[in-house]
Amino acid sequence: MTRIDFSKAVSAEQQEEARRAGLVSTYGTAVQEFVDAKARERGYDSVLSAISYRGDANPQFAAEAEALFTWRSAVWTFATAELAKAVAGERGIPPIDAFLGELPNFIWPEG
Repeated sequence: MTRIDFSKAVSAEQQEEARRAGLVSTYGTAVQEFVDAKARERGYDSVLSAISYRGDANPQFAAEAEALFTWRSAVWTFATAELAKAVAGERGIPPIDAFLGELPNFIWPEG
């Protein structure tokens, strides 16, 4: 008689939780790359390095940093809420490019 080892069995709930975590991770990585790419348009390494210029003596750097800081918050607020809806089944899961297209727009400050 063959014995079945159930110690490595994964429940449907565990599979669903893994799917949700994968969704959030995949889309979160894409959103972060999207935000960082925007900062790189002006020569910053990432949005994190860009926002470090908030309050800088150079008014252009300071304005760009403040704008990116505000925009980053809006992007993540939207993305987090929409991903939570997708995980809960309250909305469909769009392709990543379509999801990125839903994110708030960014306009560089005049300098």
